[in-house]
Amino acid sequence: MITSLRIRQSLVWVIQSLLFFKKHYMIILALGMVAALGRAAQLRAFGPISPIADNALEVIIQFARIMVFVYALGLTNVKKGIARIKLLLTSKATWKENSRIAFQKFKKDWRSIVANFVIYLLIALLVNKLIDYAAYQTCLYAKLKTHSIISGDSSEWVIILFFKNLSVIPFTLIFNAVFLLWVTNKMTIGKE
Repeated sequence: MITSLRIRQSLVWVIQSLLFFKKHYMIILALGMVAALGRAAQLRAFGPISPIADNALEVIIQFARIMVFVYALGLTNVKKGIARIKLLLTSKATWKENSRIAFQKFKKDWRSIVANFVIYLLIALLVNKLIDYAAYQTCLYAKLKTHSIISGDSSEWVIILFFKNLSVIPFTLIFNAVFLLWVTNKMTIGKE
């Protein structure tokens, strides 16, 4: 029991990231879908597009990703997330205080940081392997082309990046936002 609690406490950062992703999946899925469809269009999944459309889609994709990060950084409050970024970038005192707290956290909990990174990397590796399997080892790509759901000019990368924009990329953004909250003591166990 004590060992289980100790493991949970040392992996709080990755656990909170997974819980946040799970609890707010619909919003994250919606933002991920914007990025996924935009990236698919850029890869000619729906046919050729103009360079202007390609650039406009890139802005939309990046905006959706930034929104996932800010949403997580503000713990579902976008205004709070923006305020945290603004405060960090404009207040020298806040920067110094957060740097001091982060340095202490690194010094004290470096094993926990390493463990969280390793678990995150294993999760990302597993999801990426599953996405690659879906793209290269199943008939999904062929079926999508056969039924004219995607263009004949597109490649397996449409499937790969579509699923990454719904899974690994938003999870990474949430993981990074939660890390910033955790390392500056803005996130506590049991809260999100």
